[in-house]
Amino acid sequence: MEELKEKLPMIIAVIIAVAICIVSLVAIENYNKVYYTQVDNTKIEKLSTESDMKYEYTLECYTENGVKKEVKFKTNRELREGAYLKLEVRSLGVHSWEEVSLEELPEKVKFMYK
Repeated sequence: MEELKEKLPMIIAVIIAVAICIVSLVAIENYNKVYYTQVDNTKIEKLSTESDMKYEYTLECYTENGVKKEVKFKTNRELREGAYLKLEVRSLGVHSWEEVSLEELPEKVKFMYK
């Protein structure tokens, strides 16, 4: 019984640490933000040909509220100059992107590109 009392603080600390790790992983996995941008092929870097993703873009992007952020993402091809993109960003980077029309951009974002 005496040994258990001595080890109890360590057991509690381990349980708390594991709980914190689990909560952090869930929060990271559920982080999801949408950004909008316009393709500028002067902001592209050609990567090594060994990878499937041959190009990396570094573009100024905006949230639907017009908050600006620089976002890097990789693609397997050069994108169409001037195209508008909707980027789905998760904790580890851009998860997916799709081309959208100017009309599909939120109003505050449209203002940035007019």
